[in-house]
Amino acid sequence: MRTQRMAVSVSALALLTLAACGTEPGSGSGDGGDAVQSDVPVTGVAWTVDSVTVGGKKTEAPEGSRMEIDPKGRATVSFGCNQISADATVKGDRVTLGKPVATQMACDEETGTVEQAALRAMDGDLTAKLSGEKLTLTTEGGDTLALSEEKPADLVGTRWAVKSLLSGESTVSVPAGLPPERTPHLTFREDGTVEGNSGCSSLQAKAAVKGDTITFGPVAGTRKMCPKAEMDTERAVLAALDGTVTYTVKGQTLTLTGSGDQGITAQAADLEAQPKTPRQHG
Repeated sequence: MRTQRMAVSVSALALLTLAACGTEPGSGSGDGGDAVQSDVPVTGVAWTVDSVTVGGKKTEAPEGSRMEIDPKGRATVSFGCNQISADATVKGDRVTLGKPVATQMACDEETGTVEQAALRAMDGDLTAKLSGEKLTLTTEGGDTLALSEEKPADLVGTRWAVKSLLSGESTVSVPAGLPPERTPHLTFREDGTVEGNSGCSSLQAKAAVKGDTITFGPVAGTRKMCPKAEMDTERAVLAALDGTVTYTVKGQTLTLTGSGDQGITAQAADLEAQPKTPRQHG
C-alpha cells in the first residue's frame, strides 16, 4: 500500500536522535560545508539496533532494525516496518533534530511493542558513545539503545529480497504474504548477469557493474499473469532495472535508483534458506 510521509510525534523525534551522531573524521571541517559535525564518527555507517533498555528492562530489537545518517545530516530509522527520517545537526556528542516525517504502515504486534519501548527510551537528549563497532545512546535518565555496525553485504552472490519501491519522495512497500515463488528478489552473478523474480514472473538479464552503477540489458522472463497488486509490483521492479542505474550497499541494504528517482530497496537474505530461481533461456 502506498504510504505518505507525514509528521510524527515528539517521541518519534527523540527516536531519530539515535541516527544523528556525527560524521567521518574531518568530513565536516571548515566553513560552508554541509556535512554534520560531531565528535562521534558514525555518519554514513549502517547500524543494527541490537536492544533497547528502559527502566532497567532490556528488550531485544526485531530483525531488520536499522539506523543511518547521511553526510548531509539526514537521519533515517527503521525497526523493520516504518521508516522515519529527519534533518539532524550535532554538537559534540549531543544531537538536535528537525521536524521528522514517517511512513504510516500497520506493523505486527511484536514490532510495534519494541518501537514503543524505543520511543520511550529515546525521549529527550541523548549522549552517544562509540566503542569499536558498538554504539551506545544514553538518555539523561539512564535508558539506552545499543547498536552494532553492519558490515556491507556483497553485491554479487547475495540474494536481495525487494522490500520497497521508490518513486521520488514516496515509498511503496512490497505486498506482504506473497508466496515464495512470487516474492520479488534479485541475485547478481559473477558472470555479469542478474536473475530472480519481479513479483510475478521470474527474470534474467545482463547486469554490468562499473563503479557505483549497474547497466541492465533487456529482461527475459516467464511473463505470467498475476493479481493486480503483484503485477503493479512487477512493473515497478522492472522499471528499476531499466538501463543504467546507480546503486549503494550499506550494511545489508541495497538501493537501486534510476531516472526520475525510480528505484527499489532490498535486504540481504540467506541464499541457502531461499528457494532457487530457475534460469530462463532464450
